[in-house]
Formats: sequence, structure tokens, C-alpha cells
Amino acid sequence: MTRAARTPSGRVVITGIGVVSGWGWGADVLWEGLRSGRRAISPPERFDTTGQRTHLASEVPVPSDEVVGKISHWHRLSWADRFAMAAALEACGQADLFPSGPQAGVFFGSSTAAMSEGEEFFHSLVGESKRRALVRSLVSHQMNGPGDEVARQFGISGPVFTVSSACAAGGLALGAALESLRRGEVQVALAGGADSLCHLTYSGFNSLRAVDEELCRPFRADRAGLNIGEGAGVLVLETLEAARERGAEPLAELLGAGASCDAYHMTAPHPCGAGAALAINAALEDSGLEPDQIDFVNTHGTGTPHNDISEARALHEVFGPRAAKLPITSTKGSVGHLLGSSGALEAAATVQCLLEKELHPTPGEDPADEDLKVDLVLGTPRPLAAESRGLSTSFAFGGSNAAVVLGSVSQGAQL
Repeated sequence: MTRAARTPSGRVVITGIGVVSGWGWGADVLWEGLRSGRRAISPPERFDTTGQRTHLASEVPVPSDEVVGKISHWHRLSWADRFAMAAALEACGQADLFPSGPQAGVFFGSSTAAMSEGEEFFHSLVGESKRRALVRSLVSHQMNGPGDEVARQFGISGPVFTVSSACAAGGLALGAALESLRRGEVQVALAGGADSLCHLTYSGFNSLRAVDEELCRPFRADRAGLNIGEGAGVLVLETLEAARERGAEPLAELLGAGASCDAYHMTAPHPCGAGAALAINAALEDSGLEPDQIDFVNTHGTGTPHNDISEARALHEVFGPRAAKLPITSTKGSVGHLLGSSGALEAAATVQCLLEKELHPTPGEDPADEDLKVDLVLGTPRPLAAESRGLSTSFAFGGSNAAVVLGSVSQGAQL
């Protein structure tokens, strides 16, 4: 079936990206880390793993005074709020657009938000912490805290909401922002997500034995689980017409988004990748593209035995025999799994791949699992054509799935 392309009036572009990750505070340091083929994963210092079966995470480094000085009320904010604000400020600075008022919206994904501060508050109350319990620690404890903080500090009074559908949340937030812009509900959207490390999530993944005791190895035969990370990713989205009117140069185009649910199991993915394939096909349908028009995939790529099998099968279902030759990578192999904000950071990384015209490698020296039949980029970046289209996927506990399609603006102009 030939898919109908979106009309020019529905086109949405990315004019700024901002990132906070285990590599540091900023999109440039993320890209340097990603293309190096190394990992920003080690024993965390701020997060205590005593009593856990694993002791690795991708922890955001201590910020510089310059970063702290840019964010109002820094000491009153949770770590997740700080990540969100830093990413939003960087993205808006690059876009040369600091939105406010009712024509702007915030669309965020999150799983833990400021849960770590809530845990600290509890431990102080029961005498397990030397720190005094501060009620302000609970201000951003709710899932919508980071997105709401961005809206408050920017003065955004349009739609502001948070998606909390586990690890698909960031991708779903991008889809919601895309539709809001297409409907004319907003003129500019800050779409992304933020999460910070916390005991509850770390312990939960350990109890499920979904966390690797060593560095994660997406799509490898000996993969044994994921590594948890923290941070944020924010994209400035606006219509192509609005960007052109103010003389902005788009970085990439958000061509389409799709979502689905496995309706299968609370934690395990559908073994055949049925729900994931539905989300990918929905994103292709929304973008008006055929499978053979996708040039690469930034996969969900957690490194867990079941997830990688399920995702590989979904790719083969959608792309057919071409799936074995379609270049794929996993950002999580470098910065860990950012949970609800992972889809947002990985969309930003996909934009960087389009801009730099190369697909970053997945860390590790071992080849991909032969049974999966995938073309995993390893060692050094893989060159991309000047005009490319990339698929970014996010799959979650509960069977929630999201996929977004991003493309070079010059190529998108032909749609």
C-alpha cells in the first residue's frame, strides 16, 4: 500500500535540541561520547547501590558553575527539574526562541521525576539520613514536576502535560507535541522528558534481574540486561512555515509518530514484536513513507535478552529481508536507559546523526547476535547520505510502544 504524504501545512521541524546525559551537560558532549564508541557507565557516586546485585549506572556528572548559574532557583529544584531546565535552555538557545504565553506548550515524558528527593525526605523522617527533612523536597515529587517547572520558568501557559507510560513516555510526548502543532493548538512546543536515578526504580529492575552486572551489550549473543541512566532531552518543535518566517534554520523534520500496545504482559514484550511492529508501521503511515525509505534505526536496544529478540523480530516484520542490511544502533549502549525520558534523548541523538551525516556506533567489540540477523553499527560511526531518514523506537513495560520518524529537512522538503 502506498502511503499518502502529509500536506506542507502539516510539516513540523526541529529548530533546537538540548541534552543532559551521563556524558555531561549539553548536546555536543553527548555526540562526542556517542561517536567515540565508549560508555558513560560506571559505579555511581550520588546514588547508593549498597545491597543491590548490580553497581553500575549512567550518572550525570557534577555540573559546572556556568550551568548552575543559568538556572533560576537551582538549589530549590530536584535533579530531574535541573536536567529538564538545562536541556530546555540549551534547546531554546540553539533555536533562538524562548517561548512563552498561551501559544506555546510543553509535552514531557517521565517515569521517576523527582522520586529520589522523595526518598531522601522519607529517610530523613525515619532517621536514616543525617539531612534535615525539607518539605520543598516534595514539590516536584509528582511525575509532572519537570515539565511543569519548564513551563513556570518560561511562562508557558498553553497545554502542559506529562506522559508517564514507562519507557515509551518520551516518544509518546513527541507524538503528542506533533499533533498539537498540526492542529494549530500551539505555535511552538518544547517536547522531551527528564528522569533521575532513584532507589525504587534501581531496586525494581534489579529484582526483575533486568539489569546487567556488567556493561550492557545491546543485540549481542551474551547480553544479560540493561544499565539504568538519568538525564533529559528536549526538542524545540515548530511548523516549517513559522520557522521560515522568523528566519530560523531547521535542524531536522519530525515526519511522523506512531503508538501501540502489546496487550500481552506486564513486563515482557510480545515475543514476536507484534506491538512494536504496529507502532513502527503507524509512524510510517503518519509520515507518508514506505519502509524502504528509512535509512537507519536508532533502536530501543536495551540489551535485555527478550527485548532485543522482540525488537529484531519487529524490524524483520516491518522491513522484510531488508532488515538484515538496515543499519541500526543503540544509544542506550552508551548512556544507559533513561526510562521515561529515553525516547526524547534518543530522538535528539537521531537528529545529531542526521546533522553529522553519520550513525553513531553501539559500544562494545563483540559482533551482533547472529540469530537476530541485524546490521549493528560497531567500532566507528557509519556514514549516512546527506539526505536521510531515521526511525527511533521506544518500547515499555506494560506493552506501551512508540516510534518516531525524523528526516533531513532538505529531503523532507520533497514530500
